[in-house]
Amino acid sequence: MTIIGEFGRQVGPLRRALLRATRAADGLPDLPEAHIEVLRALTGQDGLSTVEVAERLRLARPTVSNLLGAMERGGLVELIRDGTDRRRVTIKISAYAADLLIRYDTACENALAEAVARLGADDRAALERIVPVLPQLTELLCDPCEPGSAR
Repeated sequence: MTIIGEFGRQVGPLRRALLRATRAADGLPDLPEAHIEVLRALTGQDGLSTVEVAERLRLARPTVSNLLGAMERGGLVELIRDGTDRRRVTIKISAYAADLLIRYDTACENALAEAVARLGADDRAALERIVPVLPQLTELLCDPCEPGSAR
């Protein structure tokens, strides 16, 4: 087994463990990871179209439409229909969801800080070296993907 293969096998379990620890730490609701990704895409935006959300997340537009319907029912997003063309929708993050996302981020950082503090100095140093590379690695993995094929 190569270090690269092991890294690939560990990413999913790490992500799930972090999400569980984050939810448990602050009694947060069990939001699907896809909903959290949509909320992150909407944060700091003055509204996006369904197509823009799909492009940012590299998901198919029908997938995003289904996510948004569930998220609207859950009070996480506001879908604002165009007055002249009802098919055109602007999506905005709700105040409730923006607060949840702040709570998720705080709880996540705290859970990670507690776990990292229990690592040895060499392991913490290794983590500090790898973290800055992760966004670049994500982009390299997504570069050949067309919207809708990354997931």
